[in-house]
Amino acid sequence: MGVLTGRTALVTGASRGIGRGIAERLGRDGARVAVHYGRGEAAAKETVASIEAAGGSAFTIGVELGRPGDAEAVWKAFDERAEGVDILVNNAGIGTSAPIGEIDEEEYDRVFAVNVKAPYFIAKHGLDRLRDGGRVINISSGLARSAGMPDLTAYSMTKGALDVLSRDLSKLLGSRGITVNSVAPGIIDTDNTAELLHSTESAWAEAAAISALGRVGAPADVADVVAFLASDGGRWVTGSWVHVTGGSLT
Repeated sequence: MGVLTGRTALVTGASRGIGRGIAERLGRDGARVAVHYGRGEAAAKETVASIEAAGGSAFTIGVELGRPGDAEAVWKAFDERAEGVDILVNNAGIGTSAPIGEIDEEEYDRVFAVNVKAPYFIAKHGLDRLRDGGRVINISSGLARSAGMPDLTAYSMTKGALDVLSRDLSKLLGSRGITVNSVAPGIIDTDNTAELLHSTESAWAEAAAISALGRVGAPADVADVVAFLASDGGRWVTGSWVHVTGGSLT
C-alpha cells in the first residue's frame, strides 16, 4: 500500500516536465491525481495513462490559467470527479526572458496572471476543499533567492511572490494541521529548458557545472522532494523554502 493511498491530489501544469514528474510520483505513492493542463490535452492524457499503467488512478482537468475565473473553473472541474483534496501542488507557470528595458506590460501581466494570480485564487477557492492535515506545495524557483539574472527579473519576481503566499498560508492553515511549503528547483531538464540546455555545444556542461553535484536536474529530483512533503514524513515542515537545485551557486 502506498504512503498516500486514500488521498487525492491536484497538480496544476501536470501534462509535462516537473508537473508530470510530480503527478506520476504521487500516483505511484497511492494518491488519486487530478492532472491539470492548459492546452496540452494529449500530453495530460499521457500522464494519466502513465499513472494508471503503474497501478494508480488519475483524471484530467483542462483549464487555461491566466484568465478571469480560471481558479473557479479548475475547482468546478475537480468537483465533478472528486470530493475534497488532500494535496494541492501549484506547479503551473510560464516564463519570460527579457530585460526590464524590453519587456512590455502585456507580457508582464501575463506572467504574473499565470504564476501568481492563478495559484493565489486556486488556493483561495481550495480552502474549503482542503482536508485537515492536508498539504499545499508551491513550485517556486531558485531564482527567487539567487544572485539574480536580469533577463529573468519578471519571472523571478513571480516566484518571490509565490514564496510569500506559502509563508502566509502556512500561518493561516496551521491550526488545521495543513502544511504549506515552497519547493525551489534549479535548472531541470524539461521542454521549457531544452532550448537553453542545447543552445550551444557547451551549454549542457555549463549548466551541469552550476550544480555542486555536477549534473543537470531531472523532474524526478523535484518530484521526490514534493512526495516527501506530501507524506506523513513531512508533517513538521511548513512555511519553508526548500532549495532543490543540487547546490546551485547562482
